[in-house]
Amino acid sequence: MRGAFIVVEGLDRSGKTTQVANLQAKLESSGTPVKLFKFPDRTTAIGQMIDSYLRSQSELDDQAIHLLFSANRWELATSIESLLEQGTTVVCDRYAFSGVAFSAAKGLPLEWCRAPDSGLPAPDLTIFFDISPEAARARGGYGEERYEKEQLQRRVRELFDVLASEFDDERWVTVDAGRSKEEVAGEVWKYAAALVGKVSPQVDKLWVPALQGRIMYSMKL
Repeated sequence: MRGAFIVVEGLDRSGKTTQVANLQAKLESSGTPVKLFKFPDRTTAIGQMIDSYLRSQSELDDQAIHLLFSANRWELATSIESLLEQGTTVVCDRYAFSGVAFSAAKGLPLEWCRAPDSGLPAPDLTIFFDISPEAARARGGYGEERYEKEQLQRRVRELFDVLASEFDDERWVTVDAGRSKEEVAGEVWKYAAALVGKVSPQVDKLWVPALQGRIMYSMKL
């Protein structure tokens, strides 16, 4: 039995980092092998360039930074797929959906933004943390990085809705992240516990036709 691939997405300051750490701990305590990834991974050479950009310490064209974000995910794609095949559940704090939503929110074409990530390992479940930009702004540290601006966050939220519409309820769920940490953690665990140990043997590919003609990820936009 392969591991489950769970992605947690959301607006900035929606509580993702806290909740993925909590999910990792719960999975470990239940006896499930688990590995946590965070994107961007700022420890790699590409990740360090992204980190400098996000902290407004350097400037890059929108197209260039988008491709760097994608390359950062591809750096770890083989490792993710290998872990899944070995039976380790993988939890990601952000993934390709963030890359597409944030770049498209800046005005780049949606399909152009999606193309570099086509073929990445596809998550079995994406949990989207929904929170209003006003509520996010009220949380500590808001505005410290480049993308933490209310107008941009509103557009990103709209684009996440577009991406969510391509998935059925088994592949993409939305969680109200404006509630207490305990309430959010309980709902996240409900979805994760229902998935682990019940995934199909094959790791699907993101935004490409799946086996036997089943299109799991629509190219309708």
